[in-house]
Amino acid sequence: MLKKIITAAMLTVMTFSLSARVIEVRKKADINPTIAFAGAPGDAVLSTEIGNILGVCGWFDAVPAGKKADFELKISGAVMELYQHDTKIKAWRLPASSNKRSLAKTAVDTIIEFVFKQLKVRGFCHSRIAFCAETAPGIRNIFVCDIDGRNVTPLTNYRTLNVEPCWSPDGRTLCFSKYNRSGIDIVETTLRQPQRSRIVSSFRGINTGAAISPDGRYLAAILSPDHQVDLYLLGLHRRERRRLTRGIAVEASPCWSPDGSKLAFVSDRRGNPRVFITSAGGGNAEMIPVVSGGVDAVTPSWSGDGQIAYATRIRGTSNYVLAVYDLASGENRVVTRGGGSWESPGWAADNRHVVCKRTIGGRSELWVVDTRTGRERMLLRTGAKLFDPAWSPCQLR
Repeated sequence: MLKKIITAAMLTVMTFSLSARVIEVRKKADINPTIAFAGAPGDAVLSTEIGNILGVCGWFDAVPAGKKADFELKISGAVMELYQHDTKIKAWRLPASSNKRSLAKTAVDTIIEFVFKQLKVRGFCHSRIAFCAETAPGIRNIFVCDIDGRNVTPLTNYRTLNVEPCWSPDGRTLCFSKYNRSGIDIVETTLRQPQRSRIVSSFRGINTGAAISPDGRYLAAILSPDHQVDLYLLGLHRRERRRLTRGIAVEASPCWSPDGSKLAFVSDRRGNPRVFITSAGGGNAEMIPVVSGGVDAVTPSWSGDGQIAYATRIRGTSNYVLAVYDLASGENRVVTRGGGSWESPGWAADNRHVVCKRTIGGRSELWVVDTRTGRERMLLRTGAKLFDPAWSPCQLR
C-alpha cells in the first residue's frame, strides 16, 4: 500500500475516516501532501522548531502560510488543530513542556501518525542517529545526533578506533566495536548519565559487526576464535554462544529480520561480497539477488516491513549506490541519484527513510535518502570523516 501511494506512476487515493465524514486526498503518487503552517502566535521558538521538523520529516512538503495546501496546521495556546481544505479534521491539546524542541517533535509525530494511520506509520521525530567520526588519524569515536543533524553528542572518548554502533530495541544502550592492543572487543554502553559500559564479547581474534536481536536477548556478531571469520549468536544476558556459519569464507555486517527469526549478512563465499539470509537457528543460507548491473552487495539493513537496503557497485564504476530489495515482491531498485559513493544504509522507524554515509570529493558526510521518492538531504557535515550511521529503532525522549 505504501509503495502504491508513493512510488506508482498513477494517481492514488488516500481515504481517511474522520468521525462521520470521509475525506479523500488525491495526490500524484511521487509527491508528498503539502502542509502550511503560519506559526504559533507569541511563541517564536516553537514556531521555528515545528517548521524545522516538518521540513526534515520527509512525509510532507511544507508551503508558505496562506498558500493553497492539502493540510494546514494551526496552533493557538496549548491547542493544535489540523485542517484539510479549510475543514478542521482534528484537534489535540499539546502537553505542557518547557522544552520547545521536544514539543515540536511530539507535534509533528502526532500529525504523521494521524494522517498516515492507515499505513501504520510510526512517528520517528524523537529518534536519534548514532555514527562514528574520525577526529584524528587512528582515532574514531561514537556520537549521536537528532534527525536534523542537531544536538551532536559524544558517546565515547577513547584514543583508539570505535566503530559500527548498533542500537538496542529500547534505545537505551548501544553496542560498538572497540579496537585495543590485543584485538577487537564488542562493548555495550548506556546513553543516559551516569554512563556505564561493559564488554559483551572479547573472544580471541576479532569481535565485530554487532547487531542486537529485536527482543534484546541475543547479539549477532562476527568472531574469529579459530582464525575463521564466521557469524555467531551470543547471549546478551547469559553465557551462550552459537555458531551459524563455518568455512573459509569471510562473513560481515549481520542484521536481523523484524521478527528475529532470520539474519542477513555479507559473505564472499561466491567470490564477490554478496548478501545472504539464514535462519537464526542455523541452516543453509540463501543469497538475495543484486540490482541489475550490480557486482556486489554490502552493509545490509532490514526494515520493519520486509525490505533490505544495501550498497552495491554498478559494473564499470568505482562508486557505490544504495539499492532496496523487497523480499515480498522481489522488486530490486537503486534509490540514490546523486554523485559520490553511498554506503552503510540504516532504516528509520518509518520504513521509508535511510541514513547513510556519502563520500564525495574525498569528504565523507551523513545523508538521509527517501527510498520512495529518491530525495536526498544532507544530515551532517563536519571537519571530521563520518562513518557507520545507525538510526534508533524507537522514540528517545
